[in-house]
Amino acid sequence: MTSTTHALLICVTFLCGMEETVLSQHGLCAGNQCVAIFQEPKIFSEAQTKCKSSDGKLFETNSDSQVPERLFSGINGNFWLGTAKKSAGSQSCFSVYALVGHNLTSQQKPCEKKLDGYVCQYQLEEPCRRLEVDEGALVRYNTSHQGFEVKDSETFPQGTMAVAERAGVKYPDTKHLCFSKTWLRAPWNCEVMQGGCEHGCNSTTGSCNCPTGETLHPNNITCTEDPCKECQHTCQRGVDTHVCKCNTGYKLAKDGKRCVDINECKEKSPCTGEGEECVNTEGGFQCNCKDDYVKEDGVCVNVSICSKCEHMDCEKLNGIYQCKCREGFRVAAWDPTKCEIICTKQDCLAKCNYEADKEPMDQVCYCPEGYIKDLQNNTVYCTDIDECDTYPCQHTCENVFGSFSCSCNEYYELDSNGHDCVPRTTDYYDGSGSPPTLPPEQPTPPASPQPAILPPYIKTGSILGITLFMSLCAVLVCFVVRNMFKRCSKLELPSIKGADIDIFYLQQVTTETYKRLSIDKQFKTDSQRL
Repeated sequence: MTSTTHALLICVTFLCGMEETVLSQHGLCAGNQCVAIFQEPKIFSEAQTKCKSSDGKLFETNSDSQVPERLFSGINGNFWLGTAKKSAGSQSCFSVYALVGHNLTSQQKPCEKKLDGYVCQYQLEEPCRRLEVDEGALVRYNTSHQGFEVKDSETFPQGTMAVAERAGVKYPDTKHLCFSKTWLRAPWNCEVMQGGCEHGCNSTTGSCNCPTGETLHPNNITCTEDPCKECQHTCQRGVDTHVCKCNTGYKLAKDGKRCVDINECKEKSPCTGEGEECVNTEGGFQCNCKDDYVKEDGVCVNVSICSKCEHMDCEKLNGIYQCKCREGFRVAAWDPTKCEIICTKQDCLAKCNYEADKEPMDQVCYCPEGYIKDLQNNTVYCTDIDECDTYPCQHTCENVFGSFSCSCNEYYELDSNGHDCVPRTTDYYDGSGSPPTLPPEQPTPPASPQPAILPPYIKTGSILGITLFMSLCAVLVCFVVRNMFKRCSKLELPSIKGADIDIFYLQQVTTETYKRLSIDKQFKTDSQRL
């Protein structure tokens, strides 16, 4: 502890102890001297003792020192002063009489008489002058020096507390303590009057403490109700303002205090990768993979096809999962989840979904690309299609199992479509930089003189059946025509005779006509019978 701090501690401790003595009305200080009035009934000798016990003495009046009248503002009564005078047989002492609204009157009273109080004077050491504050602020001085309170003075004894405050404002601007002609601003040393703090002082940091739920005011000495205590997360403080803040992933509610979770999935749609879906969490979100997707290397990969693969196996190729078939099979072109047999010959067994109530050719069967379903010995096969029969190539076509291959004549090469042939211009540059001379256009080879080859799905058995059927039909037609000629040769046409020819006329027949004709017919019949 420094010597200055030690002296201040002793001084303040002494002054605080004096507060337990008889309380005075108030005192006034000017320069290095203070005058105080004590309202306590005493005789002269007792008054002297009281002043001496507080390092003072009864106030002595003379031509240069008069009792200030403002010291007795609002006070009535007789008070001892410091001069005693002996007279014949008795001793009288000086006093002052105060009456509100009148000037002070000096009197002499018997020293053994109890008066209303006494006036003491004190010599000050290193007093402080008035505290300078900002415009608009008022200073309230609070001092208990030798048992009296100093008011409205020019100087103030050590230990005086000066509080600067403003009208209508709850909390003071500053607090100062007088020590060795200097005003120490609070918080000062925590060992002296708790540093001037309202609640407590932290000796480690040298700052004031506040109880739970309160915060330190900007004046650094008083505590106020923490305006941020209702903020759910954090608070941003200003000089006289505060704003509640929320952590990342939250936003401030309408009440300006609570924090509510932000649904990033609805407001931002942050999950944009393939197969990703956004799941909101408290204070954040997660990008999860949808059903049939799995996360690999931080991205969602579609594996839905793996559960549909016919051979229950799949593999990842170029970042995409594909079905994998067992040896001897390949993925079908018509369905990426199915496997078809790899056929390397003219005929292979077809892959069928057999149903007991269906004929072999009515079964649902699958053949590799380039093959067609065929029935052989009541068994469904896949037979290679000779694509060259349809002349798909401009020059030369070669049939292979399941496909075909086009090639071109000399000086030609296949076009990008794989079917047509174009001149190979690189063979005709002469090095002069001139455009190349192309060979004459070769005509498309004429059709083969052989009869057109029947479609591959028409077999020898089918041709034999059709031929037999046509022969039977031809025999049947000949038989019918022969019989018709035989009958017609016996048919005789009678001579046409004019008299036997009945001529009929068509006319409209009404109901009356129909009745008349019926009667005539009946009459004619009866006449013939007679």
